[in-house]
Amino acid sequence: MRRSWIASFQVAAVYVGTVVGAGFATGREIVEFFTKYGIFGLAGILLVGFIFVYIGTKMLILSKRINAASYQDLMIFLFGKKIGRFINIFMLIILLGLTSIMLSGAGAIFKEQLGLSVRLGVIITILLTIAVMFFGIKGLFSVNIIVVPMLILFSTILAVQSFSIEALSVMPDKTSATFKWILSAVSYAAFNLTMAAAVLVPLANEIQDEKVLKRGGILGGVFLTAILISSHIALSTLPNVMDYDIPMAEVMKTTFYAIYFIYIAVIYGEVFTSVIGNLYGLERQVASFLNIPSMIIVCSILCVAAFISKFGYSSLISTLYPIFGYVCLGVLLLLMIKRVPE
Repeated sequence: MRRSWIASFQVAAVYVGTVVGAGFATGREIVEFFTKYGIFGLAGILLVGFIFVYIGTKMLILSKRINAASYQDLMIFLFGKKIGRFINIFMLIILLGLTSIMLSGAGAIFKEQLGLSVRLGVIITILLTIAVMFFGIKGLFSVNIIVVPMLILFSTILAVQSFSIEALSVMPDKTSATFKWILSAVSYAAFNLTMAAAVLVPLANEIQDEKVLKRGGILGGVFLTAILISSHIALSTLPNVMDYDIPMAEVMKTTFYAIYFIYIAVIYGEVFTSVIGNLYGLERQVASFLNIPSMIIVCSILCVAAFISKFGYSSLISTLYPIFGYVCLGVLLLLMIKRVPE
């Protein structure tokens, strides 16, 4: 029983670590999708939380029951063979773009918070990623089981430190009175669940006990919701929050400087785990149709992603994330309506 719960927490940690990428951990993604809508952003987070818990868990169980070895199998099940193959090609492009954003986020942390070179941050991240990828799924488990609890702890500390009633209603936007916050929330959930499939689908195939997957999915969704709420509250207290690449670090600097550098390490750790997660999904997919050694695939993907990362972190997030989110709405819709096989 104890081992079963430990395994569930490991699944939850990978779930959280995959979704909490560069944009989430740094706060930039939360600002773009929620905080700019003020109090409506909080409502959007609750909607996203429900989707993460219900649809995320359903995706894990579904992947297990159809014996999906990679997200390619899941997409073919959802869309059929012809459309599914097209979706898989598009997913490869999105995952590559996402990995590039993660690398760019690592560089932004080095530049904005440590005063070092962006290139240095990217190079160090690439070298660490290659080292961890040697261990495959075990490396993914090990990194997430350390970083995710620390992120939850620090996010909670930040929210408690900066909480005020005014924090929930600052940054009133003209769009707040419309229903744009709903579309923003749903597209955010669709995007992140679709991207998480690259890691969660092959992970579900390796877990024997379905109860472990169910508990892991529920716990992961709850943890993600808690982090989103606490981060939104903290970010709402930061003046000119839209001006920063790493707004969460700026909040920590102004409210709890004593642990500022530890928090920077935690943010970097989450960016790093997301690079690993997306790269793992990409490598599994490419390896399914190219008979090339795993590490050659990994190094090739990292080289391409490093080149794309030169376009800049904030620019990549504000341009690519909304586009990816709208495209992924179809995946979310089918996950909702498709029945799980007995």
